[in-house]
Amino acid sequence: MPTPATDGFTPDYAVTPGEILEETLESRGIKKSAFAERCGLSAKTVSQIIHGKAPVTPETAIQFERVLGVSAAVWNNLEAFSRLHEAHFKVREKLEKQKAWARRFPVRELIKRGLIPSGKGPVNQIEGLLAFFGVGSIQAWEKRFQKMSVAYRRSPSFQAAPESVAAWLRIGERIAQGIDTSPFDRDAFGSALTEIRNMTTTLPRAFVPRMKERCRRAGVALVMVPELPRTHLSGATRWLSKDKALIMLSLRHKRDDHFWFTFFHEAGHIQLHGKKTVFIEEQGLEHNREEIEADRFAAHLLIPEGDYKRFTQDRGRPTRKAVQNFAAELGIAPGIVVGRLQHDRIIDFSWYNELVRRFHFSE
Repeated sequence: MPTPATDGFTPDYAVTPGEILEETLESRGIKKSAFAERCGLSAKTVSQIIHGKAPVTPETAIQFERVLGVSAAVWNNLEAFSRLHEAHFKVREKLEKQKAWARRFPVRELIKRGLIPSGKGPVNQIEGLLAFFGVGSIQAWEKRFQKMSVAYRRSPSFQAAPESVAAWLRIGERIAQGIDTSPFDRDAFGSALTEIRNMTTTLPRAFVPRMKERCRRAGVALVMVPELPRTHLSGATRWLSKDKALIMLSLRHKRDDHFWFTFFHEAGHIQLHGKKTVFIEEQGLEHNREEIEADRFAAHLLIPEGDYKRFTQDRGRPTRKAVQNFAAELGIAPGIVVGRLQHDRIIDFSWYNELVRRFHFSE
């Protein structure tokens, strides 16, 4: 007797309890009227069950078990699976009319990264996207989207490709959900930042796991996710709960100076600003007060202002050797000094780039 699949396989059809009942009665030579009488049901009710117009209730399933010896659980499971299949069919019919929604997202890239199934057809893509975002319907996603549009309004990418930005942030959220952080502690995170600053001279294979662990112990999930198409994101900061913050880095510019400045900029948002705002850092973003404060936090933590003034005052353009010596004195990567000097137009953007290390995501 067919039963609903339990091994992950979902057939595109459903055997109704009425079909099984009719086959069972025929194989045993039991007339429908006699069966109805033995169950204490009307012939009309049995006929409606056979033709799928009436459900098999738990009480009816027990009656079927007594008369036919087939477990009530079997009848209940057949009924439940049949109704579920019918509901899936109706939902997919509705989704068929909303195919344009899926085209707003970077579906191909999400499939490539293994984040949504590679099932063919727009309806399968829609269902994959809904599961990816953890929402039950397009309407539920749109409701969340309206809240996001307020939180992310300062982002140029959110104006140009809001669904791509939302998808990128969702990737980080999903990864962060699997990171068991300690409750956020501002002082502990401050100490972690001091330690992480000392890691800038080491290679990624050494500093990345240590960096993530120090953040985790202070209540911050640190996640690195390559940007998605049509976005220009360097990083983002948000609070997943009152005790857990999330920092996302995209490694967009692939330079160590950008990487470290972005990280400490995001850390500045956590240390300086509230827990209700989402901060997205990207090229072309208008700098408001909070962004300027985060910039200053990162710049001064990496290169203390007094030291920077001393190094640049009345010296003209520093030599390569002077940059290396200054970085060694501060205990930071020389690329960070190069990036700061280039940003402040003290040296040309083509100068000393050989001191800047390049970072790449491993496959």
